[in-house]
Amino acid sequence: MTQEEKTKIEERIVDVLKTVYDPEIPVDIWNLGMIYKIDVKDDGTVDMDMTFTAPSCPAADFILEDVRTKVESVDGVKAANVNLVFDPVWDQSMMSEEARVELGLD
Repeated sequence: MTQEEKTKIEERIVDVLKTVYDPEIPVDIWNLGMIYKIDVKDDGTVDMDMTFTAPSCPAADFILEDVRTKVESVDGVKAANVNLVFDPVWDQSMMSEEARVELGLD
């Protein structure tokens, strides 16, 4: 797989991540800054690191499954490995400007 193909797949992954929401927050997980890494491998496997806004997120299982299912639906992706990480710890500075405006923080 060429770097260009990987980049296009990554762009499509970002598009689907913008459709995943924490049920308690009206902003998608991409704009919240909860995705730390997207690594598209030559074989179509995707390794991702993501976090939650709080370690005890009650919707964690739902969100992780939603991410995995949606990423695996992207053309060119064979499998998605979603790793839950808490380093670095998420904070509001990781949000996009769009998210900050939506939540009334700017």
